[in-house]
Amino acid sequence: MNHATPQVGAPVRTFTQLLSSTRRGARLARLLAVTELRSWDAPQDLAERAELVVAELAANAVLHGRVPGRCFRLTLALDPTADRLRVEVSDARGDVYPQIATGAAGPDALRPGGRGLALVAALTDHWDTVPHPPGGKTVRAVLTTPVGG
Repeated sequence: MNHATPQVGAPVRTFTQLLSSTRRGARLARLLAVTELRSWDAPQDLAERAELVVAELAANAVLHGRVPGRCFRLTLALDPTADRLRVEVSDARGDVYPQIATGAAGPDALRPGGRGLALVAALTDHWDTVPHPPGGKTVRAVLTTPVGG
């Protein structure tokens, strides 16, 4: 009997870091993500898109998910055999869930901000938000490299 032997690929690489809920912490999240993805030899397209996604999700965690005295958490998980990256940003505010801004033609159309999640949606294959016990939330985003990309 011949049975196909399952291919053993490269192990999933993970990175997790707690960061202060400050602008400096959000900036550090982006820098750490870039450094980690480079050390993993992640595809350049994936790393560049992930940098923008991490920057936006970390900024949102600091601006909208901040609870005084509480940090936010950045988690990256790269499956190199599938060129698939999962980005997770967890914060302490489970009562406020992110939403993509709509109605850009109104009087607030020129106001700064409010379009970051549309950017996240455009750069990722999928994103969502789930509860993060005991009272926070995690925004998750999945990015892949297209076949032949």
